[in-house]
Amino acid sequence: MSQNIAGMIDHTLLKANATKAEITKLAEEAKEYKFASVCVNPTWVKTAAELLAGTPEVKVCTVIGFPLGANTPETKAFETKNAIENGATEVDMVINIGALKDKDYELVERDIQAVVEAAKGKALTKVIIETALLTDEEKEKACGLAVKAGADFVKTSTGFSTGGANEADIRLMRSVVGPEIGVKASGGVRGREVALKLIEAGATRIGASSGIAIVKGETSDSSY
Repeated sequence: MSQNIAGMIDHTLLKANATKAEITKLAEEAKEYKFASVCVNPTWVKTAAELLAGTPEVKVCTVIGFPLGANTPETKAFETKNAIENGATEVDMVINIGALKDKDYELVERDIQAVVEAAKGKALTKVIIETALLTDEEKEKACGLAVKAGADFVKTSTGFSTGGANEADIRLMRSVVGPEIGVKASGGVRGREVALKLIEAGATRIGASSGIAIVKGETSDSSY
């Protein structure tokens, strides 16, 4: 079971002061534990891709419009293309949260679509809706727009807002997207018990900087 759960974890390091030595350690851990991916900021994508060359089972994931989602669709599309050129095979983009709250659904969909189109055929697109800032109605709408725009996953959180993943949100998101779209739980997933409950609720990927603790059945004090 530990190996199975490892294959569902995006081993994550997104802090602003991450160093090359820490990214190198992250990649080595991902190889050792066979995590699904390493998730790093765009500046580290090329380094991570070089470190993971020859280990195709561990993907290189990065974040787009992170952590606020307040960039323009054109900026997010450029970020996506640049990340893919540098070796990313998965991109986690943050929606325009203010536009969603304003019910400007055309902009939200166009924003997601810009990333989906930039990544098409080259990288998976995961859409971060930042559940802690949304009502249930807004969560449902965001998930629906992500599906309509052609995303591969919906994702709960950046880990940099007021809250992270919980079972209720995972169930709600899964109910909207159906069985074919991935659901990623992230933010505050620090232990195995929590991760297993989120998977039971419908998560197919876990984003965490506590991946090793989760695999080992321990609990970390990490915030992401």
